[in-house]
Amino acid sequence: MQNVKTVNPTHRAGRTSKVCTPQSMEKKVKKLTVVFVLVFACSLLATNAFGQQFDAAFGVSTISSPASTITNGLLFPSDRGGAYPGFSADLLLSHHLGFEGDLSWRASQNLYGGSQPYRPVFYSFNAIWAPKLSKYFTAELLAGIGGEDVRFYGFTNCNNFFGCTTYTSSNHFMGDFGGGIRAYIWHNVFIRPEVRLYLINNNNEFSSNTVVRYGGSLGYSFGGH
Repeated sequence: MQNVKTVNPTHRAGRTSKVCTPQSMEKKVKKLTVVFVLVFACSLLATNAFGQQFDAAFGVSTISSPASTITNGLLFPSDRGGAYPGFSADLLLSHHLGFEGDLSWRASQNLYGGSQPYRPVFYSFNAIWAPKLSKYFTAELLAGIGGEDVRFYGFTNCNNFFGCTTYTSSNHFMGDFGGGIRAYIWHNVFIRPEVRLYLINNNNEFSSNTVVRYGGSLGYSFGGH
C-alpha cells in the first residue's frame, strides 16, 4: 500500500527565529493604515477636481480549484473553499476606462495536510472598462497582474521594514481576469455579483495553478455614475 504524505510548505517558505514585539506590529498596522487613507483621499480629490468617478466596495466571496492530486506519493491539496472578505476600488478616468485594485483573504485559517494552519491572501492591480448598460446597471471587465500570498502560521519572522509577523509566506506572481455587474439599488449605492480567474505561477503547494474566486460586493460610487 502506497504511503501518501503532504508536501511540507515550510521547506519552500523558510523560517526565521526572532522576537516579535507588540510595538513593531503596531508600527506595521499604522503604516498600512496611512497608505490606505492617502490613496483614498487622493482618489476623492481627483474625482472632485476632474469629474472622474471613484468606486469603492466591500464583499465576501469563495474560491474553487481542481481537486487534490497525488504525485510520487505526495499529496497536493486543492486550494478551494472558505469565506473570503475583501475590498476593491477603482478610478475611472475617461471613456469608462480606468484602474482597479482589490484585496481578498481567507477569513479563517485552514489546515494544510490536516495539521499546518495557513491562510491564502490574493491581491491584484488591473485595467478596468466599466460601460453603462442602462441607468441602473454597469458592466465591469478587467485584467491585470497580482499575487497570491500563502501564509503558514506558527513561525516568527522579522525584518527592518515590516517588523515581525507570526507567519511565514510563500508568494506567487499571478495573472488576473474577471468581471461583474453593478446594480444601483439606491442613488450611488450598488450591489455587484463578480468573478475572478487567477492564473498563479508555480503554485507548488497546491494541486493547480488555476483558482476561480466568485461572490458579491456592496459599494458606492463617488462622483456620480
